[in-house]
Amino acid sequence: MKKKVLLVLLAAVLMLSSLTGCIKIVKTGEEYKLTGETQFNAGDDVAGIWDSKAVPELTEKAVDLLAFLNEANGDFKSLDKKYGKYSMGTSGELNYTVKGEATVKEVNTEKKSGYIEVTLEGYTGPVVIRLQVGPVFKGTSIRDSLNIIKFEEYKNQVDFAAVSQSIHKIVEEKIIKPVDLASLEGKKIEFTGCFTADKEDLILITPVALNVK
Repeated sequence: MKKKVLLVLLAAVLMLSSLTGCIKIVKTGEEYKLTGETQFNAGDDVAGIWDSKAVPELTEKAVDLLAFLNEANGDFKSLDKKYGKYSMGTSGELNYTVKGEATVKEVNTEKKSGYIEVTLEGYTGPVVIRLQVGPVFKGTSIRDSLNIIKFEEYKNQVDFAAVSQSIHKIVEEKIIKPVDLASLEGKKIEFTGCFTADKEDLILITPVALNVK
């Protein structure tokens, strides 16, 4: 049975060869040489816009976190039209870009999804505020907060997911690694970052800027 299948396939190849005059074999990963489509590389894609477009956009749109918390008064979704951005236009996950000054209360790097918990200057409410420090980062809040990144511009969901993964790699290399996390507890920091409003009692920020004062 296998021999018959192979013979049929060989006959098909020979027929195509006689019709076209040649057969071009393309290595895996080099299909773009035949189709003309540029091979997608999420790392290059993000690196090319991070400093020039992504960070400036997020820095400009960041709202003061203390003011945000006071204005929201426990209802984060009430400010969606004023400050928020949904992951799918008018639906999906609601994301905000914020900034603030805080004192580091706790550094937790025992888990892969590490974080620092902070006390926000001037805030006495019940919401816990944390900044992700990796190496595993939860969510896609930075990608989904950026107006310059649109799902329809990507070939498929896999490529779109790869963009967020590349963003997190840049955050780890450029934002987190320069900071001495071990000595951070008790120190004051300035930060800018994005979070998904999926919990009422916890804000988990992925930083795009983190400076120790």
